[in-house]
Amino acid sequence: MTFTGKVIKGAIVLPPHVKLPEGLQLEVNIPELPSGMPAIQERLLKFAGILRDLPRDFARNHDHYIHGAPKR
Repeated sequence: MTFTGKVIKGAIVLPPHVKLPEGLQLEVNIPELPSGMPAIQERLLKFAGILRDLPRDFARNHDHYIHGAPKR
């Protein structure tokens, strides 16, 4: 039998319909991970500079402009 699951918080989670007996010994085959996946910083960099006409102190006071918090 072959089932596809996910790793969630370090545990292998199978679909809900898969019922296996407690203590069953399993063999896990891990496919190769995609090589060259960009780091999160590289993926987020594509959004840098896309917003225009923001106040000069927006980075420091974003809570003020978004939520109305006092300025820093």
